[in-house]
Amino acid sequence: MRPKRSTVSRRKFLGDSIKATLGSALAVNFPMIIPASVLGKNAPSNLTNVASIGCGRISTIHDMTSIARYAGARIIAVCDLDRNRADVGPAAVRNNYIKAVKDNGGLTGDWDIKVYYDYKELLQNKDIDAVHISLPDHQHAVVGVHAVNAGKHVYLQKPASLTIEEGRILANAVKNSGKILQMGSQQRSIDPWPQFKKACELVRNGRIGKLLTVEVGLPGDPGGGNPQEMPVPKNLDYDAWLGATPEVYYTEDRVHSRDASPQGILSRPGWLRCEQFGAGMITGWGAHHIDTAHWAMGTEHSGPMEIWGSAQFPKDDPNYKGLWDVHGIFRTEALYANGVHMIVSNELPNGIKFIGSDGWIWVTRGNYKVTDTDPVADKDGMKPIDASNPKIIQSVIGPNEIHFYESFEQHANWLDCIKSGKEPVAPIEVGHRSCSTCLLHQIAMKLKRKIYWDPEKEQIKNNDHEATAMLSRPRRKKYDFNAS
Repeated sequence: MRPKRSTVSRRKFLGDSIKATLGSALAVNFPMIIPASVLGKNAPSNLTNVASIGCGRISTIHDMTSIARYAGARIIAVCDLDRNRADVGPAAVRNNYIKAVKDNGGLTGDWDIKVYYDYKELLQNKDIDAVHISLPDHQHAVVGVHAVNAGKHVYLQKPASLTIEEGRILANAVKNSGKILQMGSQQRSIDPWPQFKKACELVRNGRIGKLLTVEVGLPGDPGGGNPQEMPVPKNLDYDAWLGATPEVYYTEDRVHSRDASPQGILSRPGWLRCEQFGAGMITGWGAHHIDTAHWAMGTEHSGPMEIWGSAQFPKDDPNYKGLWDVHGIFRTEALYANGVHMIVSNELPNGIKFIGSDGWIWVTRGNYKVTDTDPVADKDGMKPIDASNPKIIQSVIGPNEIHFYESFEQHANWLDCIKSGKEPVAPIEVGHRSCSTCLLHQIAMKLKRKIYWDPEKEQIKNNDHEATAMLSRPRRKKYDFNAS
C-alpha cells in the first residue's frame, strides 16, 4: 500500500527537510525545472510536451500530479486501452493543473488534450516530446522500447521489466536512442523522502564502519481473487492489454476495476498479484528498496554473485481456489563480490537496514527523525530513519567526502535532463540492474536453491539450464519489441 502524503505543504516540507537532513548545500543547487509559480501562465514557448500512456492509479495520483507542478512542461495527450479511463484522462490532467495553480500558481491546463486508445498512434504525434509510462509491469519494457525508438523521452514506472532479457533489450534501446529515460525510483530524490539519500551517503562514507549486511523488508500480497471467467468489457482492448503475454480468459480481478470513477481508478488492480503481469512485492517494492541498497553499496552497475532462498506461493496449496499467484511469505539472500550479505524478506519491517562493523542505520518512508532504538514495524510497516547511535545520523558529510547526485524531485529531474541532456538520477542501466536483482531473487524463490550469477555477462553460471530458462519467457509476436 502506498503511504499517504503528508498534509504539510511541499514548500514548507522541503524547506524544513533540507535544513534538517541535507545541509545548506542543496539550497543553492536546485534543478532547472522550477515550480510553475515562478514563471506564471505566460511561460516561455519552449515547453516540453508530455503525453500520459496509462490513465490508472499511479498515473493520475503520481505522474500527472508531479508534472503539473512545473512550468516547463505540459501534458497534451493521454492514452489508455480502456476507453473509459482514456476518456476521463483529460479531466484528471486538468484537475491536477487546477490543483497546481491553487498551490503554486502557473499553467492552468486550458489547452486541448488529445485522447488516444492506442499508444502507437500517440507515439506518431510529432508534437509530443516525452511520455510517462504508467502501465501494468508486463508492458513496461516493450512500450519503453517503442517510445524511445519513436524519439520520445521516457519517464518509466518501475520495475523496468519482468524478465532480465527484456530489461537488457530496453537498456540497449535507450542507449542507442540517445533519449532520456528516468526510472520512477523516487527514493533517489529529496522530495518527498530526503532520508534515503542521507542514509546512503552515511553508509558510503563509512559512518557505520565496514558494511557487512543489508536487510531489506518488503510488504506482502495476499492470495485470493475471483477466477470466474467474465465477458470482456466493450470499452477494453483486452488482447492488446495482454500484450506479449499468453492469451488467457478475462476476469476483472486479473485486470483492473471496471469502474472509471476516481474511486474505481484509485483501487489497487488485480494484475499486481498475477505473475503473468507482475512479480509481486519482490519487484513492486523491491525495485525501490534494492535500488536504494545498491546506491549505498556502490553496486548500481553490478549485482549479486550468489542468490538463494525460498517462498510460499498460493498455488502450492492443492486446495487453493483463488486467481492470484504471486509469492507469499518469503526469505531470500544474496552475496556480493564486496562480501556484503543481503537478506530480503516480507517478514522484516518495511525498509532497509544497513549493518556495519561500527553500527547500523535503518531507513524507510515517513517523516525524518532520529532515535536510538531498533526498528519495530508499526501497523503499516512505516518508520523513519533510525540509527544505533544518534551521532551517526547527526554527522555532516564533509566537502571532500562522497556526495550523491542531487535531485529535487524525480519528475523535475527528468524534465531538467531533457533540457540539459544530462543523465538523470535514475537512468535505465541502474534501474535494469536493481530490477535484475529482484528477478534473481524471484528465481531463487521458485527453485528453492542457490543460483550463481555473473553480473558482468548477465548470465547464470555452472550450466544451470533450469535457472537460465527463467531469464526470459516467450512473447506473442504481434505485441513484441519489433511489432509495427
